[in-house]
Amino acid sequence: MADTFRMITDLCEAHGPSGYEGPVRDVVRGYLDGFAELSTDKLGSLIARKVGDAQGPKVMLAGHLDEIGLMVTRIDEKGYVFFQTIGGWWEQVMLAQRVAIRTRRGMVTGVVGSKPPHVLGAEERQKIVETRRMFIDVGVKNRAEAETLGIEPGDPITPICPTERMGDPDYVVAKAWDNRYGCAVVIDVLQGLKGAAHPNVVYGVATVQEEVGLRGARTAAQSIQPDVAFSLDVGIAGDVPGVEDFEATTKLGNGPTVVLYDGSMIPNQGLRRYVHEVASQEGIPVQHDALVRGGTDGGQIHLVGGGVPTVVIGVPTRYIHSAASVFHMEDYRNAVKLVAALVRRLDRATVDGFTA
Repeated sequence: MADTFRMITDLCEAHGPSGYEGPVRDVVRGYLDGFAELSTDKLGSLIARKVGDAQGPKVMLAGHLDEIGLMVTRIDEKGYVFFQTIGGWWEQVMLAQRVAIRTRRGMVTGVVGSKPPHVLGAEERQKIVETRRMFIDVGVKNRAEAETLGIEPGDPITPICPTERMGDPDYVVAKAWDNRYGCAVVIDVLQGLKGAAHPNVVYGVATVQEEVGLRGARTAAQSIQPDVAFSLDVGIAGDVPGVEDFEATTKLGNGPTVVLYDGSMIPNQGLRRYVHEVASQEGIPVQHDALVRGGTDGGQIHLVGGGVPTVVIGVPTRYIHSAASVFHMEDYRNAVKLVAALVRRLDRATVDGFTA
């Protein structure tokens, strides 16, 4: 079994915005090699197949590889790099962030900049700077020097944020926990199944392009045709100043989350109740989450074929869709325990019982 924190670090520090997930996929492949049959679909999702009972139901565990990021669109004559967003950024969190541009010649460090507030008018200073007015300073004199570094339109960009334990070592700060969390659960669960019996065929899938439309989940699920599925993705922690209970209820350290509703899916109610039953039997604390907006890979998976009973199992996370997120290791460990316990129990009769 892999050292969990080392694995999480390797996953989170890998560079992989939507459409550019190759380095993250390589990390996942390295951790799963020898634990499952590995293949990649034509969109780029990694599919790990582990057979317990070949006649049992197909259980899909999906976590997405991609993170929100940026993409180079042009370089001006002074060498400043302009960009567009990939996925859902809030412009207020972008300025002054250190970023890494992945070029054909290697990684280039830059800083997101804009016109300084000292030269703005009073009205301008009250507004959030728009992405189209931002740029990346890579420390060169002109376009030719930037191009010498290998920078060109289409290059992907991600924030720089080392993975570190915080004051309480169970609190961790990292980039891209949305959704290297799901990839890590897939790895830990499949590694834990090595040599173990289970009454099903497990498909651990690291999907691509979730942040731009749940695209990899659609192609992977169409290929697998699962009988039951779990989307593994982060949720919004409500334990920060200014957040009311009706806006977000989950708290770090109180256990994994079972999503009651989101903008892409209402879960299968029989499966959702079953998740709670298993959590109770295993002594695993769980929380509830409900999101009016946003969605997960489950939004595409549950629509495949004649319909797939699907539930989202997540962990509360602070500051998602920014350069740095904070999460709690005990929530992660309990999520792994819960998913592993479900896999050990999901036989044909049980899965057939999850009707609408």
